[in-house]
Amino acid sequence: MNRPIRSAAWLVLALAVPAIAPAQDSTWVPLFDGKSLEGWTVLELGKEKGKSHWEVKDGMIEGSGAQSMLYSPRADYKNFKFRAELKINDGGNSGMYIRTPKEATFTNGYEIQVNSTHKDPVKTGSIYSYVLNYKQLVPPDTFFTQEIEAVDKDYRGKMVTSIKVTVNGELLYEFYDYDRTWREGAFAFQQHDPGSRVTIRKVEVMELPDTKEPAAKKKKAAAKE
Repeated sequence: MNRPIRSAAWLVLALAVPAIAPAQDSTWVPLFDGKSLEGWTVLELGKEKGKSHWEVKDGMIEGSGAQSMLYSPRADYKNFKFRAELKINDGGNSGMYIRTPKEATFTNGYEIQVNSTHKDPVKTGSIYSYVLNYKQLVPPDTFFTQEIEAVDKDYRGKMVTSIKVTVNGELLYEFYDYDRTWREGAFAFQQHDPGSRVTIRKVEVMELPDTKEPAAKKKKAAAKE
């Protein structure tokens, strides 16, 4: 997808991607039962309605057709790990969204890109508009695991949003959003355009504890009293 690039501080650690490792952590909670999209919400972006398709085929979610967003049942996620096993077709484009309000737009929330060969040069593993990767990490039509950890934390006395992006078990980077642009919201998947087809076979979340206010901020507030 195309959005203006915003300035932000970030650190790239690596862009090498090993083979997929099976999930082992029992604390992960599935958001998709392999049977239906009950509770999930589809919002179409174009003027022509009914031309975007989200359906369950062979135990997997498939998105195709016109531009739309598929939103998770809940929209109050703050600190968490969120991951999906998915694939994108050759020439296709999609995205995994976190902390996004349920609205018919591509521009809300943090979008972690899903793109192997689409004409958009911003590839899988990027946080759109914040951290941009131009290297193909996985071939098209190949399942991979993309995991995002989002946590608000105390960084030198200031609360920031830390986002870590991992692809196939390899941590790519940790990004700090000093503005904490998006503080809570839903998870979502993007259907970018009629030529794209995204297939998702597993969606899971591990919720993490809420963050305490930085000690420096507490002292400053107490001094004003």
